[in-house]
This record gives sequence, structure tokens and C-alpha cells, in this order.
Amino acid sequence: MKAQMTCTLITPDGQMEDCRITIKPANPTCEEGLMYARYLDQAAEGFFRFYLGCRAPEIIAAAYLRPDHDYSWKNVFFAECNGKIAGMVSGYSAKQRRCFMNEPLEEAASGFSLRRFFVHILLAPLWHVLETLEDGDFYVQSVAVEQNHRGRGIGSLLMDHIEDVAEKSNASRLVLDVAASNKGAKKLYERRGIKKSSVWPKAPFFPSILVRMTKPLQPGYNGRGRLIAGQHP
Repeated sequence: MKAQMTCTLITPDGQMEDCRITIKPANPTCEEGLMYARYLDQAAEGFFRFYLGCRAPEIIAAAYLRPDHDYSWKNVFFAECNGKIAGMVSGYSAKQRRCFMNEPLEEAASGFSLRRFFVHILLAPLWHVLETLEDGDFYVQSVAVEQNHRGRGIGSLLMDHIEDVAEKSNASRLVLDVAASNKGAKKLYERRGIKKSSVWPKAPFFPSILVRMTKPLQPGYNGRGRLIAGQHP
């Protein structure tokens, strides 16, 4: 399943050239695993490097190669610009999440880590929020675009694609979490009809760290209100 668009890029020497953007399913390769790890940490604003330490890319890349868990290649789609990866989106349904294993990331990290132990304890309430999905939800885990490709519609194309995937899975609601300080991402999502539904923490005297945003979906239609081929209203 692929999506395509063409946009105009400005080369380092000031020339304009057409760029064909393609959204493609990920493959279980180490190279793509490292790209996923970088984009995942970028989308999470450095959280995974904080949690896993300097080995974060190789740990995530090793877990990526395995199926049936949050960080598996099966949940990932890459955007390619003229054949080179320029962005990524990942997500899964609540039904898939309930069947996922929890061990692959820890197994890839190979052994006990005092850092991971204390971070997990410290952020236990946050983990609970991130893992809370209702029946019919489709969770957008992360969206990231290369800095030199931003502003060219790649993020919107990635979101179009993951909404289509959500619709085809018969999800009734799109769910994502975004840092409260990430105003640009929140504006992008709001333009797509994804609205704030809650914040964490909810304590009145503490600033919000995380914003949960949701959008109702209509099974059988894509994110732009068009009937999906093979579906009936």
C-alpha cells in the first residue's frame, strides 16, 4: 500500500527540482531500524535517549526487527523523497496493542539497567496514560520529518496515510499524544480536525506536559471523507 505526491524542492545550489514523495511500508532491516529509532526519538523530543541511554538507537533498531510489539517494523511507514527516506509515521489499533508483547525492547537492551528502572518508576503514571486506549481506538505512535524536508506537505501525507490505515482497520477514533510545548505539531493536528481531549498531569498547580488529542473516524472512509475502495456505506 503506497501513496504518492510530487513537490518542488530547492537544491543547495539554489536550483528547483521536482521531488516524488512515496509513502511505503517499512521493511525489517537494520538500516531502516536505525532510521526508525532516530525518528522515534525525534518525535518524542529525546525521551528514548534519556530512557535507554547512548545505546538507544541500536536497542530500538534491534527490537524493531521483531513482530507484534509497539516498536515493530510492522507498525511503521516511511516517506521517501526520490528514493531517500525523508520521514516516518507509526501506529497501531487498540486491538493490536492488547496482543503485543512487552519484552522486545527490554530484551534488546540485554539486561538490567538502573537508569531504565528509575525512569520507569518515576514516569509510571505517564506510562499508564500512554498505554490507555479504548476499544475502537487507533494510536498514532509517532510522526517525524527530516528537518530539510519540512514545510513541503510530507507530514500531512504521512498523516493522510496513517488515517487511511486506521479507517481500514475499522477504528472509530484516532488517538495521539503530543508534548504540551510542541505548538507547531498541535496546530498541524488541529487543522486536521484532531482536538485536545485531555492533558497530563491534571493537577491544577503543575504545568501540562502531555496533551492527548483525538478525532472521530468513520469506518469505511479515509481521513478525507472519501469512501475506501471495496467498502460500502
